[in-house]
Amino acid sequence: MKRVASTLHQGALLGLLCIPVAQAATGDAGSDAGTQASPTLKAVTVTATRREESLQKVPVAVTVLDGETLERDNRNNVSSIVQEIPTLNYRPSASNKDSSLFVRGIGTISTSPGVEPSVATVVDGVVYARPGQSTLDLLDVDRIEVLRGPQGTLFGKNASAGVLNIVTRDIPEQTHGYVDYAHYGGGDENRLRFGIGGRLSDTLKGSLTTSVGRYDGNVENVTNGHEVNGYERKGVRGKLEFQPRDDLKLTLIGDYSDGENDTPSVVVKPSAAVAAGISPVVPGNSNRKISSDYKTYVDDRNQGLSLQADWSLANDFTLTSITAWRGWNNSQYQDNDNLAALPVTAVHDKGTVDYDQLSQEVRLTSPKGQFVEYVLGTYLFHGKSDETYRRLSVTNSVGNTGVADYSATNDSYAVFGESTFNFRSDLRGIFGLRYTLDQIEYDHRRVSTSAVEVNSIRPSYASSGSHTDSGISGRVGLQYDLSDNLTSYITYSRGYKGPAYNVYFNMQATDVQPLDPETSNTWEVGLKSSAWSNRLTANLALFHSKYENYQANFYDVVGTSVVTRLINAGSVTSQGVELDYALQATRQLKLSGSLAYTQARIDQFACPSGAAASCDINGKPLPFTPDWKSFVRADYDIPLDNGLDVELGTDYSWQSKVQYSLDQNPNSEEGAYGIWNASVGLADYSKGWRVALVGKNLADKAYAPVLSTGTSTTRIVPRDDRRYFGVQLHKDF
Repeated sequence: MKRVASTLHQGALLGLLCIPVAQAATGDAGSDAGTQASPTLKAVTVTATRREESLQKVPVAVTVLDGETLERDNRNNVSSIVQEIPTLNYRPSASNKDSSLFVRGIGTISTSPGVEPSVATVVDGVVYARPGQSTLDLLDVDRIEVLRGPQGTLFGKNASAGVLNIVTRDIPEQTHGYVDYAHYGGGDENRLRFGIGGRLSDTLKGSLTTSVGRYDGNVENVTNGHEVNGYERKGVRGKLEFQPRDDLKLTLIGDYSDGENDTPSVVVKPSAAVAAGISPVVPGNSNRKISSDYKTYVDDRNQGLSLQADWSLANDFTLTSITAWRGWNNSQYQDNDNLAALPVTAVHDKGTVDYDQLSQEVRLTSPKGQFVEYVLGTYLFHGKSDETYRRLSVTNSVGNTGVADYSATNDSYAVFGESTFNFRSDLRGIFGLRYTLDQIEYDHRRVSTSAVEVNSIRPSYASSGSHTDSGISGRVGLQYDLSDNLTSYITYSRGYKGPAYNVYFNMQATDVQPLDPETSNTWEVGLKSSAWSNRLTANLALFHSKYENYQANFYDVVGTSVVTRLINAGSVTSQGVELDYALQATRQLKLSGSLAYTQARIDQFACPSGAAASCDINGKPLPFTPDWKSFVRADYDIPLDNGLDVELGTDYSWQSKVQYSLDQNPNSEEGAYGIWNASVGLADYSKGWRVALVGKNLADKAYAPVLSTGTSTTRIVPRDDRRYFGVQLHKDF
């Protein structure tokens, strides 16, 4: 069956990509080609190369998600978009501080403030340096561009595996406002959005967007009868654009959001002791009940301010400066034992994070249409995290506590640039280079009530250290237009991810040495095509990446408790093929989707001393990366005579089995599954209103976006773990 599926996928790829070649040869795109009445796909513009360019022309593997479509699909944050992007995966956690993103199988799972993420999240040019920052609700999104592979020569902060480039909506010229309200069942979810923007004077425009949301949750705590796994969130985002003269534009953006979620870990495969302790809860793959005596929840606050200045210089050069500050405050409360067993046993945690970052990016962009086109830039970054983590460990009614105070400072300085050499109108060369200097400093102090190691708490310990390292990364390649509708490219990229310290609650003497930088070599071949008078697009990318000194978590033991610690895990390889496509079949029907085969494997694992799991994992898959993943979507519009539109939509995402643990624990493997969604809407766009009925997970499939193993196997229950329906209302004014 796998071989048949693979053959079908290959045949589909070849068929889609051959269409534009045949069109170029025959010049025939159908009987209605070239007429004004012919339906076409909406042109997609991206800023993946720091210029506004057509998605079909940039020599980068990038997937674009439309912001309005995401809102209609109830996909409101980064964690909810992974179903639509086969090469992107996400590790959720009871605390968003411990979340991680993966692109092409590469990502870093760590709670340490002394390590940078492999996948960067960039919002309006500002990097969110800690993964937990990027889990906030998205406001006023125009599009999300997901760039795959190393991205160091065009973006400010280095990104060794990929970038989520989030672009918010431009301020409208004419005053325009809107209000969105949505109610969803399966936990009584309500969301309200309001936005308004327009011109305030001849030189000033402004916009303001707010959002409020509440969700009771879809997990029951049988100890007290409360519903959990929900949230309360609110946020505001404002933008001012000041243009005192034609050659200067200043954009000031401010945002603030706060929220609380009470996401628990739900037992699916218990040990004997845990099974007895959570009765009457019946563990299982579709279990949505817990028995807990301590509320697991997170308070989270994000805020930021950025100023972007764009100067149009002589000879059509553009100088851009982005100055930004971001603050992040996070408090987490964790019931790590998953039991209602006080005063006999317990492992209860409280942690706080106070994080601030400052960044300055300056870019010079040359004019288009020259033999050499380039972007040159410098980037300065300073991040400081202060954290406190407190743990109560009770065994046989004997309690011990440990309190750790630790801080980490990350400073990064870089110069970068990328040039395009237009050898001919159909042949271009690409050359990019980056130099990065990283400085890391940490301080750690833990005080324990026990002089010896006890369950989940090590004895008192203190250490500090600093480290400086540097790296060179870059990209070189060729792009060749096979026809007006088909372009090809081949690139080689050198990736770099800076050194790290494993700074965490149970830090010990083996963690005081810094981790070496992670480096990679990536080859990518791509084809981007359009056909049938721009009614069909198909973009294909083949890639091969080799990573050395891969930074990953592996298992250690503290007392009788299994914990993780960050190590240089050795060498890994990620290779595969990716396809994005869209077809405007008729004026009413649009089909689109993505398909990815990603073979991410461990080549040579560097087993750490004191490992608490098997190190015989060479050749095994990397965590959170199914071999196959796909997404298909169909949208059908029925115009009525009275100006109304009936809008029908459906989508289906599917992935093969996935291993969630580096040590290949069989209890951490999730089988293949698919999720089917659909919607029906009625709209009158001349009067600015729309109402829709949305159905999520119509096949009622329970699944695990993560499985964690310890004394028991637990999962995080996703929002769409069961079938639910909702109503959406939208009004423009």
